[in-house]
Amino acid sequence: MRLLTNMNKILLAEDDNDMRRFLVRALTNAGYEVIDFDNGLSAYTRLQEESFTLLLTDIVMPEMDGIELARRATELDPDLKVMFITGFAAVALNPDSNAPANAKVLSKPFHLRDLVTQVERMLAA
Repeated sequence: MRLLTNMNKILLAEDDNDMRRFLVRALTNAGYEVIDFDNGLSAYTRLQEESFTLLLTDIVMPEMDGIELARRATELDPDLKVMFITGFAAVALNPDSNAPANAKVLSKPFHLRDLVTQVERMLAA
C-alpha cells in the first residue's frame, strides 16, 4: 500500500467544472492527492488550514483570481510551488501582475500528459 505524503499534495483552483474534474482525474491517476476548489477564495481558505506542495490554479476566476491567490499563498508558504493553467498566459507572464517569480505557466489547451509531466518536473525540482 502506498502512503500519500505531503510531498505530492496538490491544491487545484479552477472555476470550470468540466476542466476541474478532468484535471483531478488525471492527477489522481498519476498518483497525486488533489484537493480542488472552484474559486480562489475557497482555495485560499484551505491553504490557511493545511500545507500543500503545489498550487495549480487558473488565472481568471470569481471571488479571487489565480494571481492574487498565488501571491497570498506564497506569502503563507514561501516554499509552495505554483503553476498557472490558463488561456491568458500573457497575463501571468506580465511582470506587473505580481505573480510569484518562479511560477510556471501551462497554456490552455494542453494535453493531460503535458500537465502531468510539468507537475512531475516541478515537484522534482
